[in-house]
Amino acid sequence: MKASILARIFITLFVCLLLVNCQADDRAAAKVVENYFTALIAKDPQRLSTLSCSDWEASAQTDLESFGAVSAEIFDLSCDSTGEDGEYTLVTCKGKIVANYGDEILELNLSDQSYQTLYEGGEWRMCGYR
Repeated sequence: MKASILARIFITLFVCLLLVNCQADDRAAAKVVENYFTALIAKDPQRLSTLSCSDWEASAQTDLESFGAVSAEIFDLSCDSTGEDGEYTLVTCKGKIVANYGDEILELNLSDQSYQTLYEGGEWRMCGYR
C-alpha cells in the first residue's frame, strides 16, 4: 500500500514538473520574440543575429535595415505562445511599433502576424513571420 502511494506521489510530481517545464519553454519562446523587437528598435545587429535562427539571420538584417534611417519606439509589447506547427512554436504579440519617417508616422500593429520560434543551439530563437 505504501509503495502505491509513493508511486502516485512520484507520478504526480513528475507530471507537475513536465507542465512547469512546458510553460517555461512557452514563455521563453514568447520572450525571444519580445527581445527580437527590442533589439530591432535599438538597432543592435549583433543581438538581433543572436536572437535569430540560422535560417532567419539574413531576414533579420533586412528588418534592421528597414529601420536604419528612422526613429522608432515600441508600445505595449507582450507576446504569448499559441501552439506548435511542426518544429516551430508559434507566438502572437500585442503592441505596436511606431516609426517616424520624417513627416510620416507609420504604426506597425504587432498582432497582425504570428511569429515562428525554434529551439536551436540550446536556445529559443526568432525564425520568421506568418
